[in-house]
Amino acid sequence: MPTLVVASRNPAKAEELARLLAEEERLAGVTVRTAADLDLPPVEEHGETFAANAETKARQSATAAGLPAVADDSGLVVEALGGAPGVRSARYAGGHGDDEANLHRVLEQMEGVTDRTARFVCAAALATPDGRAWIARGEVSGQLIDEPRGEGGFGYDPIFVPDGDTRTTAEMSPQEKDAISHRARALRALRGAIAEALER
Repeated sequence: MPTLVVASRNPAKAEELARLLAEEERLAGVTVRTAADLDLPPVEEHGETFAANAETKARQSATAAGLPAVADDSGLVVEALGGAPGVRSARYAGGHGDDEANLHRVLEQMEGVTDRTARFVCAAALATPDGRAWIARGEVSGQLIDEPRGEGGFGYDPIFVPDGDTRTTAEMSPQEKDAISHRARALRALRGAIAEALER
């Protein structure tokens, strides 16, 4: 079976990608491996945009693994904060990946702010060891609430209510979130390129 690398050490991202690929019969048999599975070196993210970071991670991972690699960079964009936390979403409170601290920093900055408009943005990239690359983008718009709700998801999910719903993305099942999420939309848009890359 063809193998695809997801340029992350997070097994949940590999599971998500495998679920989305399985929606298309031609991709249902693809094996998804993480950077941790293959002991790939970590990739530094220094880009100023989601797309730049995603492409860097995908290219470096594809080269290191000798396999096609998918990477994403995503985050929360809050209008009232001038687009922050943006590309710094995972390290907004200082340390990388401290979801609770990042979430509470946003809530503190939004205290008393009436414009709660926000959106999740994702850039997903596919790269192959021979140097080809594709990039896709996905977004979901919504509103921020004052207090976290829900046990699912990660990151800013407990304070984000998508337009057209009353629940936070942390209150949705994985399948419900996959149907609308920024990352799922970006990854779905890459599926044609993934099929092309794996056929070679």
